[in-house]
Amino acid sequence: MRIKMALGDLAVIGLRSLLAHTRRPVARLKAMARPLVLLSVAIALLPSAAGATQNKFEGRLTLTAELAGSQFTAISDPSSLSNAFGGAAKHLPPFDFSFVQFGNALIPAQRGSIPSTHPFWEFILEPGTVTDNGTGMTQAKLPFALEERNENCIHNGVLSFTFNNSGTVSDVSYIIAAETCATFKFDMSGSWAATYTPGKVTGRTRLIADYDHETTTRLPTKTFADLAVDHPGMDATQFGSPLEVNPADMTFYGLVLDGVNYVGGCNTRAGAYPFCNSMAAPSYSVAKSVFAGTTAMRLAQLYPKVMRQKIADFVPECAASGQWGDVTFANALDLATGNYNSNASMADESAADMWQFFYPDTHAGKIAFACGHFPRKTTPGTQWVYHTPDTYVLGTALRAFYAKKTKPTRDFYRDLLIDPIWHRLGLHPTLDVTRRTYDSVAQPFSGYGLTLMPDDIAKLAIFLNNDRGKILGEQMIDIGMLDAAFQRNKSNPGLPAGSADLRYNNGYWAFNAQATLGCPAPTWIPFMSGFGGITIALLPNGMTYYYVSDGNSYTWSRAIREANKFRPFCKH
Repeated sequence: MRIKMALGDLAVIGLRSLLAHTRRPVARLKAMARPLVLLSVAIALLPSAAGATQNKFEGRLTLTAELAGSQFTAISDPSSLSNAFGGAAKHLPPFDFSFVQFGNALIPAQRGSIPSTHPFWEFILEPGTVTDNGTGMTQAKLPFALEERNENCIHNGVLSFTFNNSGTVSDVSYIIAAETCATFKFDMSGSWAATYTPGKVTGRTRLIADYDHETTTRLPTKTFADLAVDHPGMDATQFGSPLEVNPADMTFYGLVLDGVNYVGGCNTRAGAYPFCNSMAAPSYSVAKSVFAGTTAMRLAQLYPKVMRQKIADFVPECAASGQWGDVTFANALDLATGNYNSNASMADESAADMWQFFYPDTHAGKIAFACGHFPRKTTPGTQWVYHTPDTYVLGTALRAFYAKKTKPTRDFYRDLLIDPIWHRLGLHPTLDVTRRTYDSVAQPFSGYGLTLMPDDIAKLAIFLNNDRGKILGEQMIDIGMLDAAFQRNKSNPGLPAGSADLRYNNGYWAFNAQATLGCPAPTWIPFMSGFGGITIALLPNGMTYYYVSDGNSYTWSRAIREANKFRPFCKH
């Protein structure tokens, strides 16, 4: 199955978009010989067995000065981002963070994207490992990622250092050789002088408890070599196939089958990534389903008439524009507001002026464009047009609706998703953080800006596809909206989305696999999609196939054919 996506769907955003229209693009750079091979050997030397360490880390680790010898090699940088802000992208942001050791795990006190004074990067920190190295020092290795400020591109790496109980710490080495970012790829490595300040970390008991819950509730995870053993006759090579997605562009891929998460990929240009379970990936527009769609369904479960509400009644900026008075929450979720320039597939999303929405980092900047840029062309609810700004408007309206029902100071992301659903599913604490505007409003982006790990995707898939929005028997989201999104309601299939075999409904895509599978009747597969090549296909047979990549490949025919052979779901 191949979906032809234009450059839209967050194709050119933020600073990248601004530079793309003010700079002459440079040619794709060939990867030169890199000094990453030696470091790749170092990061691969993870502890083979758990055991008490001679030293125990608790306190603050601070990087104080970048040392000579740092390396940066652009792999693809068509907008010359590596030269922006005086070459700031070639250097790490300030690093001054607390960690707690629990057994052989080193747990950061902050998870998710951490705001920074750096003009380009923000850190995402994940739990790492500690083990003695035979010299009286203890070795620490931490998975981390750099996320572009105000955007969703993520670049994965590893930090490495040694320490002892007296506060002695080595220089900190780092390597970055992987990303999920279609428009900026690079290798970066180097070392920093550091200080270690031992001391009790505030909230340590909760950090340890959360980490223990995170790891003990992780789904059983196996490789695709195990898939062939567990299910004889199933061809594991049809999942994550290099004939559909270039391995160089693949971050990770997986198949969720009978409660097991079979995971592949997790490779870098410097070898296998040693922390596959903690390999951070951007959601991009998967958030239109996971964030906007789930929030709307959760509110509909609590307040059944919410989706009939009018946008203009809750978003003053849209009311002032005069084009949103008859647009409902449901219309915005369906990307069918009736406000657009062109209804050609992805034309508006890919337009040069879209940077005026993605580049501003304040709510005022984003909502002014989202509410006022597109003229009224047709009746709301009748024409699908892909607009990330429409999902931002919806998020603003849903937040205002929830504030009216509760208290304005309550955070609707936490109250509607994190506490009742994310935490109960055992999702990573990294998902507790979503991209927001950089002002006092702190409006979530809603249509992009989440960070996902393989286990998160698998658990969300089971929650939606297998458990139909229930947790321990409790219905958490509106089943009518979910059934409509998953093409289970023939009277509400959604709107055509760029072709006769694509639909869009309640924040979810659906693909008619009749021709691909040779089915006698239309066979619709609901799926989520994100910029660059991210797919989560929620198959009607209870299996879920997913992959995260950045080579602009949206092809998954081989996977669904193999899944259908194993457990047929063709409609007759």
